[in-house]
Amino acid sequence: MAKGPPPRIAVLGFSIECNAFAPPATRTDFEGCVWLERDAITADARARAPIALPETPGFYAAMDATGPWQPVPILLAMAEPNGPVEEALFAEMMTIWRKGLEAAKPLDGVYLCLHGAGLTTARQDPDGDLCAMVREVVGPDVPIVATLDLHANVSQAMVDNPDVFVGYRTNPHMDMRERGEEAAVHMRALLRGTRTVKGFVRLPIVPPTVTMLTGQDATDRPYGEMIDFGQRRAADADCAGRIMNVSVMGGFAYGDTAKNGLAVVVTAREEDADEARSVAIEVAEVGWMNRERFRARLTSLEDATALALATGADPNKPAQCFADVADNPGGGGRGNTMWIIEAFHKAGVQGCYVGIINDPPLAAAAHAAGKGATITARFNTAETNEFSKPFEAEAKVIELGDGHVTGRRGIFAGRDMRLGPTAALAIGGLTVVVVSYRTQCADPAFFEMLGLDIRAARSVVVKSRGHFRGGFDEFFGNDRITEVDAPGLCSPMLKRFAWKNLPRPVIPLDNDVTWQPPSLRR
Repeated sequence: MAKGPPPRIAVLGFSIECNAFAPPATRTDFEGCVWLERDAITADARARAPIALPETPGFYAAMDATGPWQPVPILLAMAEPNGPVEEALFAEMMTIWRKGLEAAKPLDGVYLCLHGAGLTTARQDPDGDLCAMVREVVGPDVPIVATLDLHANVSQAMVDNPDVFVGYRTNPHMDMRERGEEAAVHMRALLRGTRTVKGFVRLPIVPPTVTMLTGQDATDRPYGEMIDFGQRRAADADCAGRIMNVSVMGGFAYGDTAKNGLAVVVTAREEDADEARSVAIEVAEVGWMNRERFRARLTSLEDATALALATGADPNKPAQCFADVADNPGGGGRGNTMWIIEAFHKAGVQGCYVGIINDPPLAAAAHAAGKGATITARFNTAETNEFSKPFEAEAKVIELGDGHVTGRRGIFAGRDMRLGPTAALAIGGLTVVVVSYRTQCADPAFFEMLGLDIRAARSVVVKSRGHFRGGFDEFFGNDRITEVDAPGLCSPMLKRFAWKNLPRPVIPLDNDVTWQPPSLRR
């Protein structure tokens, strides 16, 4: 029998986590991170150190390994978490995607690399709009597989339009490449004729970010328990081979949308619709049972300062890591609040590394002064954000760099990173790493690129919510990590925000929240 031509699979993506309280994201934010069109997508996906997040390289690798195919890349746009995307920019992206799909027809499949918590200055559901547009263009019979971050705020359009919905399972996100590979497995099954149905349940729970860890060593992991239960159910004898994917999506509170809420999406084969719905309900019931555990518990700045002071003064105490969770660039934070730096400096904390602070003017000033110079370090001279207050102190420039580094561990492992001009500044007992491109401090390479050895520090402050755990776990176990309650654009203390669109009532904002499992009927 003669073989037909290899399947033509369109590849496109839109990946940004949008904080409704942060400044808008512009073209510069995407071009400074990932803006790849046409063949540049394929070249990057097959590169040794891609700039794109690992899902797309994982999809390419698995498709390459499982048979011939013809990639039809269109546009892959990714940016660091930020505020809503400027609507004109997103409209331009939609035009590129639509024209690319139209020109590429006939297609045999589409791979969508999404985040799922996007916003624009005019839309609450750009991810859903993209999914709907793709389905409209390619028609009802062309397979679509989508990968999504587990912080996605899931809309009906995001569920209905892809044939298979694949969410991350780990937080920190250590399985992005694996989920891209899984997407390729599903694509091959769809190309062979498999058809699917999905079960979708949303809970009235908007989990604070610090309650969404999945690692087995986490102190409390109500969210991880939901994911574990879903994977066990998918593997049970009555579901094996029938359930294709179970995704538990914790959501992103700061999106402040009507689609916020912890969600379960189960993809099954078309003939197994009842299993898809029943498993989705079972997983949701596990989350509802543990609803009171979805409340943030942080350490006060005063107590954190006392711990850092004591640790720096006693070399026999184990070193400590302090997470500035409210100023996490991975959640839209600006990466430059000074609350912890100011408190530690004033208290005289010794042997502390702090990173990474996003302050291009200060990095430029350090480079102009040169290594070894003593300068007045003025933080946030160009910032107007309410949380990014100015701070200044005498500092010695101890190292300079260009910020070009390959990630070593965690979510950035193997990824080509460009942080712009960087500097290590000695400020009293603190060594502060300053960069020019806003990125969360999730990889020890961001200290090591300036010659700083984490093992030499008595304490380390990271501007990150949770992904640092996947990079710094070789230095700090969970028993030596303190999540600090300081002000910021992504504080886990959700009652501090003026919500406009969040569905109410929800846990943890309201009392007397009720929920009943939906009917199993279609």
